[in-house]
Amino acid sequence: MAEAILMPRLSDTMTEGVVAEWHKKVGDTVKKGELLAEIETDKATMELESYKDGTLLHIGTDKGGKLQVNDLLAVIGRPGEDISGILKNKTQETSDKPQEKKQAANKQQVKEEKQQTTITQPAPGNKQSTDISKMEEVVLMPRLSDTMTEGVIASWQKKIGDTVKKGEVIAEIETDKATMELESYKNGTLVYIGAKPGEKIAVNELLCIIGEKGKVDVDAIVAAAKGGGTKVQGVSDLPAGQAGKAPETEPKQKEQEKLKEEKATENETTEISLQENGRIKASPLAKRLAAEKGIDLRKVHGSGDGGRITKEDIDNFKPEISTQKSEEKTESSKYIPAAPVGEESFEEFPVSQMRKAIAKRLVESKFTAPHFYLTMSIDMDKAVDSRAKLNETSPVKISFNDIVLKACAIALRQHPAVNSSWLGDKIRSNHHIHIGVAVAVEEGLLVPVVRFADTKSLSQIAKEVKEFAQKAKEKKLQPKDWEGNTFTISNLGMFGIDQFTGIINPPDSCLLAVGAIQQIPVVKNGEIKIGNVMKVTMSCDHRVVDGAKGSAFLQTLKELLEEPLRMLV
Repeated sequence: MAEAILMPRLSDTMTEGVVAEWHKKVGDTVKKGELLAEIETDKATMELESYKDGTLLHIGTDKGGKLQVNDLLAVIGRPGEDISGILKNKTQETSDKPQEKKQAANKQQVKEEKQQTTITQPAPGNKQSTDISKMEEVVLMPRLSDTMTEGVIASWQKKIGDTVKKGEVIAEIETDKATMELESYKNGTLVYIGAKPGEKIAVNELLCIIGEKGKVDVDAIVAAAKGGGTKVQGVSDLPAGQAGKAPETEPKQKEQEKLKEEKATENETTEISLQENGRIKASPLAKRLAAEKGIDLRKVHGSGDGGRITKEDIDNFKPEISTQKSEEKTESSKYIPAAPVGEESFEEFPVSQMRKAIAKRLVESKFTAPHFYLTMSIDMDKAVDSRAKLNETSPVKISFNDIVLKACAIALRQHPAVNSSWLGDKIRSNHHIHIGVAVAVEEGLLVPVVRFADTKSLSQIAKEVKEFAQKAKEKKLQPKDWEGNTFTISNLGMFGIDQFTGIINPPDSCLLAVGAIQQIPVVKNGEIKIGNVMKVTMSCDHRVVDGAKGSAFLQTLKELLEEPLRMLV
């Protein structure tokens, strides 16, 4: 099905983007992760990657053309697919905008008139009179996911007074879906941070200030952001009100900076491009290319700022035999304090953004979708034998979960009703099969998606699932990794769980809960033997899937797992 690609908001102040370059033309095949276009924002020219496979059917503007944020940038779908509906809807939306644009222009004119005077600290009781989003030094909390409303500071990679270069990571932000790196889009000095690690900042609120030391009136900017007379200490913990003045100890500070820069230069010559906290410094494109080529980033020397690994470093990398032995780190068991005898005791922990998102989605699913459950026992004897033989030749170890996933993909092709979504006034029957795989992480649960699972081999599925699991544990999953599921599998068999029920993962209509394979007495050909039996329970949305349809799907799944050779037909 064709999908509209809208102009994204690539910086905190971006309202429109200019297409600097198209890397694909109409009719070209586009793969997920391929460079689609280069977009010039108000701050930098950034690469835009495709997040789906297909054919480029339409572009919203030619090279050099401008588009507002959320305007139609491109359409990707199947060759020859009718996209007139998408174009019509977007044309209608665009025709409704002139009045809105006129109002916005009038508001902007008023703001600009107010900004003609020098920024002064507002008097107590006055509301914000300065639009700080237009200030060069100000960095606002960006919207890093489609559902993000606020971000939690996971860590600051720079501290107040540090020199910041364009492209360097300044902070790690925890959104409702993942922890993501935030890169600086300008050079300067970090003179103010809006929150400490663990604290929250709403989208579009003041995150930090990057400017020239001694020349930025930090107090005035923060007061404008808060709409009050808040006083802030500047780069060198100056007394309140002095942040805009050059400090008397500037020569000493310059000497300290020089020494700091010399030390940084020495550190850059090390072979492994790591920060003090062990985090690898690499651009997102370099990380993706390294993953595709199977290159260990720890062995790549970075030629960018501060030893940052760039695309050129990956392209020019030549593997060398390493003599260093990797040390395995084992996490010591955490000590849980016991309550004093006769006293009540407890601890409270703040709810993470991820846990909030999980709670919201599950509550919505459980109380809007009428769940019913179907359980079936499956003879896994032949699947056990087949897996052992497959792993003798497979380049990657295939798990039982990979086999179940492949069987589900084939069964979904035969039972499209189970691969459908409830959309209120219509039901969407998906022709593609994207299977979500629930992965447990410390903060909760993530569901990365194996796309077009029915077209992939077992070894491809096994490799992809393992990569997703590792990314999830390292908090490196991106929004494109967990979006677009049409069916979900949750497996607790590795924990020894015999059977359980799960909550449907929207927008799916069904979720398959997989239990452990147990060796139990079974009757075969009139004789009692020990067999390998696995129980599965499917949660179904009764608005879309009836009992008969769900049962037919499970029957097909059972046939495929009990005779794995059927998957090859």
